[in-house]
Amino acid sequence: MRIIHFLVVCALVYAASYVYRIKMDSTARTERVSRLQAQVREQREAIASLRAEWARLDAPRRLQVLAERHLKLKPVDATQFDSLKNLPERPPTLVPPGTADPIGAMIEIVDPDVITGSLPAPEGPR
Repeated sequence: MRIIHFLVVCALVYAASYVYRIKMDSTARTERVSRLQAQVREQREAIASLRAEWARLDAPRRLQVLAERHLKLKPVDATQFDSLKNLPERPPTLVPPGTADPIGAMIEIVDPDVITGSLPAPEGPR
């Protein structure tokens, strides 16, 4: 009978220590969660503060005052634009559309005797 009492007491001590360990783990995790929530709150407050600062710095009125103070810009006159008929002609195309190797094609147009190595060598004389 004493052995059974001893085993029951040992089981109770083990169960009590196991429950105590679980309680301490949960307390530690609760404290960690509280610290993380505080850090998240601090970061959110910092983000809100930075957004407010950005809104202040990005205000159009403030930027207009800074531009007038530091940039010597003048309003654009309608006479500064030209008509489309005075644009220069489009440059000629050096590469025909659909060419597999456009750089090699441009080199061949400029100097037909050069073999670039990216295209197979021609079979016969040029």
